[in-house]
Amino acid sequence: MLPTRILPIPTLLLLLCSLQTTVSHMIEVKSNTKECFFEDLHVNDKMTVTYQVGGGGHLDIDFWLADPHNLALGKHFKQSTGSVSITAEHDGRYEYCFSNLMSPVADKIVSFNVHGIVYVGEDESIAPMEREIRDLAIGLQSVKDEQEYIVVREKVHRNTAESTNDRVKWWSIVQGIVLFLVCGWQIYYLRSLFESKR
Repeated sequence: MLPTRILPIPTLLLLLCSLQTTVSHMIEVKSNTKECFFEDLHVNDKMTVTYQVGGGGHLDIDFWLADPHNLALGKHFKQSTGSVSITAEHDGRYEYCFSNLMSPVADKIVSFNVHGIVYVGEDESIAPMEREIRDLAIGLQSVKDEQEYIVVREKVHRNTAESTNDRVKWWSIVQGIVLFLVCGWQIYYLRSLFESKR
């Protein structure tokens, strides 16, 4: 039987703190409104917000992220998808908002992820295996974000295809009705023309 190696408690805590935390949300932003969220960060904490509009209007939304002093760290206007990454320079509450103020009619469905890494300074005592686990956690998070992006894009494309299919169907029905009406009118007109000549 092979001996098992148990990591000491401080190493285990360090490993858990270094893993990336992720929160995924889907919200509806009503027309002429904005939805804001916040995260409490400490100096050198890292945070990334990725978002994508999955439905409504022209599939666009305004986004911004501000630090505790209300200084904008990232702004996007009328974007369908985006990502903002920051490293906190101050302790405090970092706010990010999705704004649909530019749309007077259409509500928007927004899917977004918030993920971050609690800062852990480089320590010579960290084993290479733990560094690899950190790198794998970051890579795994990137794959998860990409999968969620693909799912939302597939939903948007499916809705577009179904809408196009409905439009083609109704246009074909209208064309058929117009064709029958024109044929009927031509038959009636020709019949009345020949009857009047008799």
